[in-house]
Amino acid sequence: MDLLTLRDQFEKQRVLLSFNGPISHSLIEEIGKAIRNYLNSESAAPSAAMDVFSTYIEMTQNISHYATAMGYDEQRATATVAVARGEQGHYLVSAGNVVEHADGQRLMATVEELGEMDAVELKRCYKQQLRKPREDGSRGAGLGLIDMARKSCQPLQSNLTPLSDQQSFFCITATI
Repeated sequence: MDLLTLRDQFEKQRVLLSFNGPISHSLIEEIGKAIRNYLNSESAAPSAAMDVFSTYIEMTQNISHYATAMGYDEQRATATVAVARGEQGHYLVSAGNVVEHADGQRLMATVEELGEMDAVELKRCYKQQLRKPREDGSRGAGLGLIDMARKSCQPLQSNLTPLSDQQSFFCITATI
């Protein structure tokens, strides 16, 4: 493994923190603490720090819940997460995981719909979703996805890369 090349790529893309591997609740918590500590040491605005933290938590919990609901083993129940600093000083919070292709397509459609909404429409959508009863067997990514879109100063970015006939790698980025 060429760590120097990896380090150079991280610096080039301004990655502050990254993780790739099996995800658990305790690991989500520990990485969350690291994010908070880093943002505090950088004297980030409290509101930005909280939005970065809560977006990271939402993304990683969605991945964890999805993997559990799908019965993925530890090798497939993995996440790739990165927090980077954008060129205009924004924070980029990204997460990706293996999904069933149809689920990934539904997520892509939802992200696209949310991207077309302005702040007022996102607030209305959030309130509507809040009032809806949670469906049995729901895989989430409803209210939390809307909340991430509301916190993001740009439309959420996502992509879906096929891995096989059944599975794809879904990636989402919020700009805080």
